[in-house]
Amino acid sequence: MMKLPENSLKEKNHSIILVFFIYLSVFINSYVFFKEPFEFYFGYLIFIVLLPVFISRYGLNRNLFFIFFALLVAGIVNILMNNNTSSQFFKVYTGLTLSYFFYYYVIVEFDYDIEKLFKWYLKGCYIVALIGIFQFVSFLVGFTPGYNFNWILNKWGLIPGGNFGIRVNSIFAEPTHLGAVLSAAFFISLYNVFRKETYYLSKFQSSVIIVVYLLSFSGLGQAGIFLTFIFMAINFGLARYIFLLLPVSIMLFTFLYNNVKDFRERYQSTIDLFTTGKFELGKTHGSSFILYNNYNIALENFKTNFVFGTGIGSHPVAFEKYSLAKDFKVYGFNLNSADANSMLLRLISETGLFGVLIFLILMVKCYVRRNVYNESYHWLVSNAILIMIMLNLFRQGHYFLNGFPFFVLLYYFNWAAHNKFLENQSPSVEDNGTVTVKEEPV
Repeated sequence: MMKLPENSLKEKNHSIILVFFIYLSVFINSYVFFKEPFEFYFGYLIFIVLLPVFISRYGLNRNLFFIFFALLVAGIVNILMNNNTSSQFFKVYTGLTLSYFFYYYVIVEFDYDIEKLFKWYLKGCYIVALIGIFQFVSFLVGFTPGYNFNWILNKWGLIPGGNFGIRVNSIFAEPTHLGAVLSAAFFISLYNVFRKETYYLSKFQSSVIIVVYLLSFSGLGQAGIFLTFIFMAINFGLARYIFLLLPVSIMLFTFLYNNVKDFRERYQSTIDLFTTGKFELGKTHGSSFILYNNYNIALENFKTNFVFGTGIGSHPVAFEKYSLAKDFKVYGFNLNSADANSMLLRLISETGLFGVLIFLILMVKCYVRRNVYNESYHWLVSNAILIMIMLNLFRQGHYFLNGFPFFVLLYYFNWAAHNKFLENQSPSVEDNGTVTVKEEPV
């Protein structure tokens, strides 16, 4: 495992420009410089400029190197076995490798100051939420340039729906992306609204984020709301809050089912598909079928290549073999052949047990639960990011969209920082028999 160095808490000044460009790679993925032979995002430009500097300064991380070397070997073997194509493998593998190394170096560059990095993320979410409020108000008053950002973002879409005629997506390409990226900030915001003392964001700022999150009418966002209640209950006492959680969850589900048509259709179609395996064109919700179809593909592919999968970027090849919709002539049912519509399904298909176990071990081993007797900010960061990771595994198939590797690494190093915090809080016995407690400011 990667270790937290002893000098991790030293102060270091960084330019605002550097911070701006790093977080630009997280929040701006609704603009591409070109689309062929692959989509070139802002983040890629930042990788090209900064990665050589970081590598020359810090060298290669051994643990990351071995993980990606194993994926490289597995990928080449599968290319030779015709389970993948070289172009697809190297396109995805290169982006994935560069992303994880880049964001690792970002954390090193900022001296493993996880709290500072997470607070900048929260600040970015607040700015995004303000833009979302502006978008919503502009739609209500009919100010087109204020709610339709196609004039500036070339991979952005206006999504009608919801209870007001628009599903707010702010600067993100679609509401689902907003639901994924802002999920950690939503957890913090809900905590702030109901607690006397807030964490970094004010109650007003937290309320703005909550409102925009709700206005996205994102199915993924709704799952994020449910997970937020679950993890709040876990950290503040499940038995104590279960009587609040159950009725709130039931009320929320009932409201969404009765008032949000898209939610109702997706839910019913998903339940029907996974219980019966039957679908009907024109009746089964398209998104539900796409998810079920990719589930079936990943499962069949896993059965034949369960240890290392068929290699990074190979799901389209498996899609051609096992898709239930390959003979459909109706447009839309063969979408998401590249990303499996879910990162977990894509990991199962492309990396087998190797990739899935890495994520499961990381999520379980590095989880920080609230300790009322020795509380620090680490549990907030851990729970918030875990919700984001879970949502991405469930519904976002892109390995490194919106800086996902950054948050995976933050989750790990937050756990490492928490362990260091506990070590400094542990009692020590002096030579004279006096017990003292080491303290470290949080």
